[in-house]
Amino acid sequence: MVKHQPLQVYEKQVFVSFVTGIYGCRWKRYQRSQDDSSKWECTWFIILCSSFLLLLFWAYFWLVAQNDFNEFNWSVYNRSGEWRDETIPILASTTVGFSYITFLMILALFHISLGQQLNLYWVHKIGVLATLLTTISGLITVKDIWGDEWDILLVSLQSTAPFLHIGALATVTAISWLVAGYVILVTTRPDFLLLIYVIILLALYLAPLTFNCPCIMDRTSLRPRPDIIGRRGAPMLAPENTMVSFNRALQHGANSLEADVTISVDGIPFLMRDRTLRRTTDVSKVFPARQYEDASFFNWTEIRSLNAGHWFLESDPYWTVETLTARDRSRIGNQTVCSLLEMLRLTARSNSSALLNIRKPPPEHPRSRNWFMDTLWAVQKAGISQKRVTWTPDTDRGRVRGLQQTANEKLSVEEIRRREELKILTCVFLFPREYLANNVSVTVYPVNEPWLYSILWCSGVPSVSSDAPQVLRKVPYPIWLMSQNAYNFIWITSDLVSLAVVIGIFCFQKWRMSGMQTYNPEQIMLSAVARRSSRDVNIMKEKLIFSGAALITYTTENKWLRM
Repeated sequence: MVKHQPLQVYEKQVFVSFVTGIYGCRWKRYQRSQDDSSKWECTWFIILCSSFLLLLFWAYFWLVAQNDFNEFNWSVYNRSGEWRDETIPILASTTVGFSYITFLMILALFHISLGQQLNLYWVHKIGVLATLLTTISGLITVKDIWGDEWDILLVSLQSTAPFLHIGALATVTAISWLVAGYVILVTTRPDFLLLIYVIILLALYLAPLTFNCPCIMDRTSLRPRPDIIGRRGAPMLAPENTMVSFNRALQHGANSLEADVTISVDGIPFLMRDRTLRRTTDVSKVFPARQYEDASFFNWTEIRSLNAGHWFLESDPYWTVETLTARDRSRIGNQTVCSLLEMLRLTARSNSSALLNIRKPPPEHPRSRNWFMDTLWAVQKAGISQKRVTWTPDTDRGRVRGLQQTANEKLSVEEIRRREELKILTCVFLFPREYLANNVSVTVYPVNEPWLYSILWCSGVPSVSSDAPQVLRKVPYPIWLMSQNAYNFIWITSDLVSLAVVIGIFCFQKWRMSGMQTYNPEQIMLSAVARRSSRDVNIMKEKLIFSGAALITYTTENKWLRM
């Protein structure tokens, strides 16, 4: 009798070892399993997916919020009293966390596609949980400090929705490979997963019906390019509200200048955004005992003695100081606080217009009742036409004759019509389209990114206020513009291609799985051995043959002796 010992040949599974090793610290073959994952591990997979989606939303928010980074830092400064660029640690931690969670998601999907049991390593569980909690706390903090900024997500979708739709469609189409393999192999309740997948796919196919993109329009309907207002000059290139900043804005094509006006204790209007002088001057060195005092309680001589340029070179609020020449830095370092009279004279010489945000003095201020006359005196002395000067707030209309006023609050169209010659200065996330539909003059702020400028251009906005006129001047045409028919063609074509690919994947997976199920274990083993024609396999075969021959010889001799 001949006994055959089964020959087992284990192929090296480097990729499987890499995937299971990093994801669950299962580097050895005997540690891996192709059994169904436990409910506990499935729960962790759901937590991992939730973390990924939340981080994706968080990363997208900061991507579009780049338009308002300086506004965020200024909001934090008003709360803490210290100027720091808080966006750097946020962006760094977001990049690290998103990369980490995305990598784990890819490994988990590979587990599913390879039929391996999910078993997330405990270190990764701590990391996923820490990332999830950190992201949630970040969302809560931003809502508290910068809650209005969430609305910019809706504005950004007017530009990115068509492209996000194609990306989401490609992702869901690719996931059909995993869904098809799971539905065909699993016999218990596969229809539920298939139903969910079909619903998501149909929702994506019909999503463009809900899109409202201004840049999907006929080219002949495009309105003139919006005018650019230099918001505090060109604060990315020079200190805000200084003469060099206003000059830079005009050099880069700004049509108007915007400034923040404060009235000094002796009635001189000067330019200052903050309530105090701490952030943009060296008041802490010159008047250390008064650095927290309201800027309006300084006289003009004291204000003029302060330096208004060194802070820009030291803090680098827009990460642009390295691009400046040595001559520019020297000029910036010698800047002083600018008066309203100087700014208006520059505006008159350049044949531009001015938009003034006036901060009324507090009630105990000596000029609290005369702030209007002080401002009007500067306008008249500068020699600029009153029709080219617009200011806010929208008060004292009985005293404002010949000057245009603007409101920076959200008003109804009826209220705007009641207030004659009123313009609207509105932030991006409060911009309502009914203003344009009723021929209301609208200026939107802040607009620093080309994509946002393109949306407002397509929407028909007449003017925008920007910290970056040097960037917007390089946008001669909307970033993207297509007709409705062209987009409909792209939309329907992408849906049909996706549907064909999904059907093809399901058919191929069914054919592949049915082919695998027709093999018996002996065929699989023989096939595995046949693929390994290495020298070690040949030696093992020879040893098996010789051992079999020896056993036959021994059995024959033993039988002959008994006879």
